Amino acid sequence: MGKRIIAQNRGKGTPTYRAPSHKYKADIKHLPFKDSVVEAKIIDIQHDPVRNGPVALVKLPDGKEEYVLAVEGLGVGDKIYAGENVPIQPGNTTYLRNIPEGTQICNIEKYPGDGGKFVRASGTFALVVAREADKVVVQMPSGQLKWFHPNCRATIGVVACGGRPDKPFIKAGKKYHKMKSKATKWPRVRGVAMCAVYHPFGGGKHQHVGRPKTVSRNAPPGRKVGSIAARRTGVRR
Repeated sequence: MGKRIIAQNRGKGTPTYRAPSHKYKADIKHLPFKDSVVEAKIIDIQHDPVRNGPVALVKLPDGKEEYVLAVEGLGVGDKIYAGENVPIQPGNTTYLRNIPEGTQICNIEKYPGDGGKFVRASGTFALVVAREADKVVVQMPSGQLKWFHPNCRATIGVVACGGRPDKPFIKAGKKYHKMKSKATKWPRVRGVAMCAVYHPFGGGKHQHVGRPKTVSRNAPPGRKVGSIAARRTGVRR
């Protein structure tokens, strides 16, 4: 009798595959504003275990403190603004309809008022390509053009900590502590390195899959590994 493969265990929902949300700073969203302009002062730059870049702790005029996404070029003591009529400067937040074409933006809302869903990873930014009456065209970091509602909010600038991928981990201990904050299992053993009873790709005289890697969408969980319901395989020519 074998054991559950990783795909089955993840679906079951054990603590190994559950994100440690109790360690996270806060749910990072835009500063709330309606008709007036909100002014906030950055009082600290902190590390958040859930994300690869830093977060900024800001203080509002009423004394309330909030966490926002840190943007390159800002530091402790700087002021950021959120509202309808704000300067187009790094760290400020406004509606997409107010941002000129060619401006670098981040933390874009999917729907008006959701607090920001897109372009939040360290060092990433999107570009405003065109503005129309009923939509704003934005070029995402992948190069894809995406349409947004004009009332969706976004932050001006590039997310901080852009050079993070350039630094190697050097040793497994650092990678271990990084993966502890993710909802994943690490280290992860390759299926071809396992015994036949532990994985569909296991067994054999040497490490090879030994069967087609493409499986049906309706395959049972113990067999659902490899290319699931792939439309095509091989090198695209």
